[in-house]
Amino acid sequence: MPATPRPRGALERIRRRAGHDPTPEQARRRLRAITSLRLAPGQVVAAVITALLGVALVAQVRAQDEAGLSQLRESELVALLDDVSGRVDDLQQEVLELEADRRRLEGQQGDVAAAEAARERLQSYAILAGTAPVTGPGISVIVDDPDGGMTQTMLLDAIQELRDAGAEAIQVGSVRVVASSHVGVAEGAGGGSVTLDGAVLVPPFRIVAVGEPDTLAGGLAIPGGFLDSLRGAGATVQVVEGDEVLVDAVRPTPDLRWAEPVPATPSS
Repeated sequence: MPATPRPRGALERIRRRAGHDPTPEQARRRLRAITSLRLAPGQVVAAVITALLGVALVAQVRAQDEAGLSQLRESELVALLDDVSGRVDDLQQEVLELEADRRRLEGQQGDVAAAEAARERLQSYAILAGTAPVTGPGISVIVDDPDGGMTQTMLLDAIQELRDAGAEAIQVGSVRVVASSHVGVAEGAGGGSVTLDGAVLVPPFRIVAVGEPDTLAGGLAIPGGFLDSLRGAGATVQVVEGDEVLVDAVRPTPDLRWAEPVPATPSS
């Protein structure tokens, strides 16, 4: 059943009561009220300060995002690039070696290849444990510190910087540096002397590291690092790069008191 249309006058009265379709006079009054709106001075100041704070925060966030490496000095960027490049080269070389090992193990002479891989792995573990001498490219650092300016922190920095630069073997004086090495101080009549694994470092002494010579030398030359700190303390330091350096200090094989290998479980 179609709806019954309402009279035009009734529709207009309904719209006016609901607030819709105002009369021309009502529309003019509303427009005058809007255009005559005035803000208090305090509101204007608050709005301006809020806008300025928003602009400042946005600028600061963008500046922090865009800063990044641009705040580093050229020498720091060079050292960082060398470190990243060295790590990438090491990882790529490791991938190639692992792929070659897999191909050899999958070949016809798998047993022979497995035995050779085991011997190579044993040699690597001996180098890491410091139980075998090492030779190869690297650097020699001659330290002459007659005034005893070197501290524990300086020596720790040297070892850490060399490790970060990819040193595969490190020797300080007559001591081979391994994962368990510790730096201490031996108190004496002339003051404290830095020790490595209990051995007092008597100047002049040498620090020998096997690895990429340029990268190792760059790691020690980081501004504020080992070389800067030691020279600032009055010591004389000389870094010599070489195609073949010798790390001849070795560690005795430890006698294990508590650890025992777990017997292999036969596969079912």
